Amino acid sequence: MPITPHIVVQDAERAVAFYRSAFAAEELSRIPTPDGRLMSVQLRIGDAVLHLADEFPEMGVLSPPSIGGTAVVLALDVGDAEAVFAQAVAAGAEVRQPLQDVFWGDRHGQIDDPFGHRWNISQHLRDVPHDEIVAAAAQAFA
Repeated sequence: MPITPHIVVQDAERAVAFYRSAFAAEELSRIPTPDGRLMSVQLRIGDAVLHLADEFPEMGVLSPPSIGGTAVVLALDVGDAEAVFAQAVAAGAEVRQPLQDVFWGDRHGQIDDPFGHRWNISQHLRDVPHDEIVAAAAQAFA
C-alpha cells in the first residue's frame, strides 16, 4: 500500500512548472475547477507519484506560507544527488542544508521549494551498521 503525498501550493500551475524543471516531473493528470484553480495535479517523479493542488481556503486547504511553514519533509532518494540538487537550486529552490556525506551513509542535503515545501535529496553511498548509526546520532545530538 503506497503512501502518496498530496501537497497544497499557491499557484499550482507555477508549481507544476517548477517540479518539472527541478525534478523532471511528468504530469499524469489534472482536475481543474470552474474558477481556474487546480483541485489536483498528479505528477510522477522518478518511481513516485505526487499530487498537488491549489489552495482552497474556503475548505481549510492551505499551503505552507498560509499556515506559517510545514512540519513535513518530502524525501527523494536519487542516483546522483549532486545533479538533482543543482537542478532544483537552478529551478528556484533555496538551500537549507548543503549536500554532504552524512553518518548514515548517504550524500544528503535539504532544500525549500518556492512553495514552502521542504525536500531531502539523498544518494545512498554505503551501508552503515544500525548500531553505528545510532551511536553517531547520539553523538551528533549530545
